[in-house]
Amino acid sequence: MMRAALLWVVALTVIVVVAMADPVAQDPLYHLFADRRSIAGIPNFLNVMSNLPFLVVGVLGWRVIATNEESVTPATKLAWNVFFLGIALTAFGSGYFHLEPNNDTLVWDRLPMTIGFMSLVSLVTSEYFSPQLGQKLLVPLLLVGIGSVAYWAYTESIGAGDLRPYAIVQFLPMLLIPLIILLYRTRSDLGRYIWWMIGFYVAAKIAEQLDGNLYDFGSVMSGHSLKHLLASLAPASLLYGLMKRCGRD
Repeated sequence: MMRAALLWVVALTVIVVVAMADPVAQDPLYHLFADRRSIAGIPNFLNVMSNLPFLVVGVLGWRVIATNEESVTPATKLAWNVFFLGIALTAFGSGYFHLEPNNDTLVWDRLPMTIGFMSLVSLVTSEYFSPQLGQKLLVPLLLVGIGSVAYWAYTESIGAGDLRPYAIVQFLPMLLIPLIILLYRTRSDLGRYIWWMIGFYVAAKIAEQLDGNLYDFGSVMSGHSLKHLLASLAPASLLYGLMKRCGRD
């Protein structure tokens, strides 16, 4: 009871604090990436093509679930498939955005990511609490995630951009999931792989902040392209854990 109460307190505190903050519009400078080289007629080539690993992970995830149904419960099969769908679609959404970075294309970058984030929350709930609870939360969570992107896009269209709901959708799970693993660490055999996932996600966010610095270092790969590669290793870590559950290496 105390552990569950702690999770609720953390979640509600974050939501209230963010809700009380001033609206945050999208920074136009976000679209100015360091590496803008065109190769083979593709603008921003590395920022576009570095998204391909997301597609690979998504497709492999579907294959593992389809060929090893014993690795997931019937109640969680949909959430796993939706999770890997979000990962696969990220390759297309982010690739499309980087062809011509602006707020309109950024919508299609963020929608697949919210599908991944929200289905991940459903999966962690299933693993650490109950598959039935995770199943019930899946659709409401997806609606919240998609709604956060739609709200941001609408507010930007009327000149009053507000990223607060999307920020909650993206970062609150990364705060709650480690707490859940620590508080209920013996309940799932995927715990270590979720930790790996979190580690790669944090590394990806650091690389994102070093976009220009890393590009200036050798002009081989920018921080943002590296971010995509590191971020794709996050769901790959969870996929590897799922494969280990199936008894496969």
